[in-house]
Amino acid sequence: MFVTGTDTGVGKTRVAAGLCRAFARRGDRVAAMKPVASGCAPTPRGLRNADALALRAAMTVRAPYRDVNPFAFEPAIAPHIVAQDLGVTIDFDVLDQAYRNLAEHADVVIVEGAGGWLVPLDARRCFADLAAFWCLDVILVVGLRLGCLNHALLTAEAVSRRNLCLRGWVGNSVDPEFARAEENIGALRERLAAPCLGVLHFAPGDNADAVGAALHAGVENLS
Repeated sequence: MFVTGTDTGVGKTRVAAGLCRAFARRGDRVAAMKPVASGCAPTPRGLRNADALALRAAMTVRAPYRDVNPFAFEPAIAPHIVAQDLGVTIDFDVLDQAYRNLAEHADVVIVEGAGGWLVPLDARRCFADLAAFWCLDVILVVGLRLGCLNHALLTAEAVSRRNLCLRGWVGNSVDPEFARAEENIGALRERLAAPCLGVLHFAPGDNADAVGAALHAGVENLS
């Protein structure tokens, strides 16, 4: 499954790691992947991305970091820009091999994008193309704040245009002062054809197990 969001900073990693734990709770072998990540930190073992490390900690199969995050960039800017600056090509063959390495040992693979659905990877391809390349079902993380209705509905429409299945969505509270949040959540339930897998309260610092427990019931209903 491909986890995308209505924007950057809406909690994709929080949800993706929680989904790993939720699927593990029902007995699935789970792998996770952050194919391309910017904003990585230098370490003795090379560049490491905090989101990718969180996913690796939440998954249940063992895999080297290079399969979880094949392309890691230090500058915290759009991936296609930093790749161009560094003269690096984000090679789909490299991504595909890493994905297959993970899928070989897993019942479920959770792939987290970067930013939103149409964030570019190079001059002509974007994360949506990667989801389509692997024919992945999509989980949409809706950052619950002003503007989320438009962003969620536009993303759902764009997913449909790629002939991919929006399997579910998760509401993630990113603004504790968001006025009329319940009414907005109700509007999302009415307008998004996919089921709501859960609504996460504003809780900075919670762990993947807590999020997994909150999403467990929604995941149990997924075939």
